[in-house]
Amino acid sequence: MKKFVTIKDIAKKAGVSINTVSRALNNKPDINPETKKKVLEIAKELGYIRDLSALSLKNGVTRTIGVVFEDSSNPFYAEVFKGVEHQARKYGYQVILMNTERDYIREIQAVETLIEKRVDGIIISPTQFDKKDIEHLINLNYPFVVLGVHFENSQFDEIYSDDLKGGYLATRHLLERGKQKILMINAYMYKSVAKMRYLGYKRALEESGLQPYFMVEIEEGYESCFNKILELKNMSYDAVFCFNDVFAIAALKALKALNKRVPQDVAVVGYDDISYASFVNPSLTTVRIDKYKEGMIAFDLLHERLTEKRTEPAQIVLDVELIERESS
Repeated sequence: MKKFVTIKDIAKKAGVSINTVSRALNNKPDINPETKKKVLEIAKELGYIRDLSALSLKNGVTRTIGVVFEDSSNPFYAEVFKGVEHQARKYGYQVILMNTERDYIREIQAVETLIEKRVDGIIISPTQFDKKDIEHLINLNYPFVVLGVHFENSQFDEIYSDDLKGGYLATRHLLERGKQKILMINAYMYKSVAKMRYLGYKRALEESGLQPYFMVEIEEGYESCFNKILELKNMSYDAVFCFNDVFAIAALKALKALNKRVPQDVAVVGYDDISYASFVNPSLTTVRIDKYKEGMIAFDLLHERLTEKRTEPAQIVLDVELIERESS
């Protein structure tokens, strides 16, 4: 079995006290620069690895945060995670990512696991969590930030996009293209994001003197949307507004299978502006969220809590914009 190098080993080789080694490794100011340099070089030479778990037990800080996402393979969350990780690295934090696959039990288990691992705080994008579950974290006095979802009258940190505006922009764009029978393929509306995007869709139609044409709620995922479009093959519509770009890309594929021309027969608009949106054929008109920025701000909100720079809850609403491409 490999024997781990201790600060005692470093002290012996450097010819200094254990206390001096400790000060050098912990970047304390009260140490001669030459001595510090010598200690660090010997530590590196011997292959010294700091025992972070022991350090965290001593000071109660692990410099680790947890991130809980519903589907880390979704390009949307991949980009958000990059933003979180960028800021975390900047401030010397490690990040543990937990994937829940949109399952309530897995969400509960993910949060419990992160707390057991003594992460300093959690960023969570909840799928099945309700306000009671979130408030449980408050009762535990555990620092956290909710990402991508808004709870009414919340008293905790949130960052989310202006989904009402996004739904409105997408639908108004289709109306300006002369479309009137606009089908909306939505996620289940227990999610605030789905509800707000629908309300934006509804507002744009009502402003034009129209009632919502048809809205269907489905499980999230490419196959779910692809199959739903095929299922509705006998329905008459001239546009589809999709809950996200994954849905929209599936819709493009299904419409092609039904010999529908996009955008001549049916226009398609997505949401999120994931990286694939500009590469599909036809390229996808979509509502852009600055995902990287959302991740960065989520970490900053959490870091403000961890460093006690802020005690009042913050709600950050990110603006959105319509990106016009070939599908509409």
